[in-house]
Amino acid sequence: MTIKVLQLICPSGYYGAERWVNALLSVEPTGDLEQHLAITDEPGVCDDVLRRCGLPVERQHRIAMASKFDLRAIKRLVDLIRQQGIQIIHTHGYKSDILGAIAARWAGIGSVCTPHGFENSSDKRLRAYMWLGGKAFHWFDWVCPLSPDIEKTVLEQYRVAPNRVRLINNGVDLAEVERALTEPFLKDEQEFRIGYIGQLISRKNLTATLQAFAALVQQHANCRLVLIGDGDERTQLEQLAQQLGVAGQVDFMGFRDDRLRLLPSFDCFVLTSSLEGIPRCLMEAMAAKVCVTAFNIPGVDRLIEHQKTGLLADYGDTAALTALWQQLIAQPALKQQLAEAGCQHVYQHFSAQAMEQAYSHLYRELMAARGEI
Repeated sequence: MTIKVLQLICPSGYYGAERWVNALLSVEPTGDLEQHLAITDEPGVCDDVLRRCGLPVERQHRIAMASKFDLRAIKRLVDLIRQQGIQIIHTHGYKSDILGAIAARWAGIGSVCTPHGFENSSDKRLRAYMWLGGKAFHWFDWVCPLSPDIEKTVLEQYRVAPNRVRLINNGVDLAEVERALTEPFLKDEQEFRIGYIGQLISRKNLTATLQAFAALVQQHANCRLVLIGDGDERTQLEQLAQQLGVAGQVDFMGFRDDRLRLLPSFDCFVLTSSLEGIPRCLMEAMAAKVCVTAFNIPGVDRLIEHQKTGLLADYGDTAALTALWQQLIAQPALKQQLAEAGCQHVYQHFSAQAMEQAYSHLYRELMAARGEI
């Protein structure tokens, strides 16, 4: 029996959750599984996740929304479920969780949601979405956080019943990294290049990255910081780079389709976030054999073991982060050793194949529990 699963996401860009969905869809399904992908088609939508998914056109769907929260989209989603014979809906993100939970109940199908992380933003609209999304968790058959820290939040803060929560580790599409590395951008051997890929938003705490970099430049002038991505803090960060006197050595490159090809041009990767799941950007960098440096927070510690698979500084300690970069400049052999170990760790524990197998097993378990197989 073929199980039809609809992945639902309300994309705001092509970031971690969107890339997660496409990593899952990139793997040949285990057994008789037919994957579909739907996005909300609303003002300001970014449809990259749909265009890049690789699914046949007939399994790519758009749910029309006249506004950012058009409740008529729930009826359209139910109609799609019935037309396509969908048996399980799998949602990603606060708004898709709300829409998907209601639609699953209405259509009488199985439901799974994957919380990709929680924001610490003060934005009232975003916090309202988070609150409603947390309430929606209780309507799902399964809630599958992708890191232990997110699992703890789901259990303790949102109080979802433990027998409906299953941790399934984040996974990265290693084949996508491997393809990108066949035509890499090469290092500039005259510079020590520090790279970052991700959104330029508050929880990424890029102010700390810039402060640590400014301190490094005082000791090592021939350094460059490359920031790939965009977000609502870009202007503020550009101004800070000016104030710190390093604007000429910081490249704000915006969103890049070739971001993975740029990884080999970095001597090391940096992540100073205040909040993460298990960050995909770190996994991609490690898979590309780039040495990773980061603040030590939950989620990051699942990937980096200090002095073994990368280097960690205590959260907020920019002086310690600067010292880690100085250590890598002074010890290129250590940089290479950490890069090799990090790559091996990701390949062993965080592949998209392992993630897909875990979800395929969960879908079958859910269908059996519903008496449908």
